[in-house]
Order: sequence, then C-alpha cells, then structure tokens
Amino acid sequence: MNKTFLTLSAAVLALTGTAAIAQHRGGENPDTDGDGRITLAEMQATSAARFARMDANGDGVLNANDRAAKGTQMFAQADTDGDGELTAAEMTAAHEARKANRPERGDRAERRGTRGGDRSARMAEHFAKADTDQSGGLSQAELAAMHEARGERGKRGGRDGKRGGMHMSADTNGDQAISRAEFDASVEARFAKLDTNGDGAISAEERDAQKGERRAKRGERRGQ
Repeated sequence: MNKTFLTLSAAVLALTGTAAIAQHRGGENPDTDGDGRITLAEMQATSAARFARMDANGDGVLNANDRAAKGTQMFAQADTDGDGELTAAEMTAAHEARKANRPERGDRAERRGTRGGDRSARMAEHFAKADTDQSGGLSQAELAAMHEARGERGKRGGRDGKRGGMHMSADTNGDQAISRAEFDASVEARFAKLDTNGDGAISAEERDAQKGERRAKRGERRGQ
C-alpha cells in the first residue's frame, strides 16, 4: 500500500522503532554539544525524552495501552471537524503537518518525488477499500483494520522481522511490552553497534557507514 497514505495509520498504531534511536530525525539531534560526535550520554538523553513521549500513560512501560492512547490523541488531532472519521483530505493534511515537523533529507525527498506517477489514484483506491461503510471517512476501527491487513501482507511478503521486529526488538522477555530497563539496554546495544571503533563516541563517518549499510540492505531486499 502507498506509504504516504499510510503514514498516519502507521504512526497511530505502532511504536516508534528502537532501531532508529540513534538517528537524527528532524530537529531531534542527539549531538547536543555540536562537536560532530554522539556520546552514549547524549544518546541516552535523547532516547529518554523519546521514551517519555511514547509512554502516553506515564506508567514506565511501552505497550498496547500507550499505542491506543497515542492513537486516540493523533486521531483527534487529525479529525479537524470532530465527526469521528478521517477524510482523505484530513489524512493528507495530517501527513503534511508531520512532514513539516520532520523534514526529510533532500535525496530522500527527491526519490519520492520521482515516484509520483499515479500516487493520487492509488491513494483513492486504498481509501475506498478501507472505507468499508462507504461513509467517505475512515473511523479508528477502519484504520486499525487497514493496518492489520497491511501487517498480514507484510508477513506473507517476508517483512515481518522488519516491521514487527523493529517495533518490539527491545522486548527481550517477550511480554509484548517494553520496560524502561529493556529500552535502556537496547539503547546501549545500539550505541555499541554504531561505535565501530570503540572510542566511546559515534562519529559522522560511523553514521555515514551505517546509512550505507542500510541502503545496501534495502537494495538487496528489492532485488529478491
């Protein structure tokens, strides 16, 4: 399904991936002292703020309750006319607002721009399929069903580890929840993986190397 169209539903229904903790997204730069290197303390500080945002009910655990609370909040923000459903225009507006708050790198934006084509037609088709009661808007239940169907297709396509595993990779005890201790351990493990020379800081070169590896893996998956 079209990624742009599904941005809102994915954000509403999924935890932020712990695999992306170390990345500089939008204005969230972990390099707080601006020296071009990210220390463990800097990464931990940025990650702690992210955990607090995801922990919607403040109970110190990330689980389905937080996803539901966050989903309700985001749905209400996008539902500008307050009718309990999201129109295609409201979803597009919500997506554009998210993009404005999290600007993309130029090369990524350029690649997406070149794939425009029949995007509008695909969006309309996907919206119509998800709008099961043909009301012209998507309820939270319809959005949840759409996301569930997307997840099932991902499993059949061999992407389960990427989508499901990415969100819950820190859940080491398998209880479908991420405690603060599990989250912190995941941050430390991620830092150790990125700090390839073991000098206690992640340099720009190490970050660039990781990006190159991710691009190569995406290319391999597309070629399969």
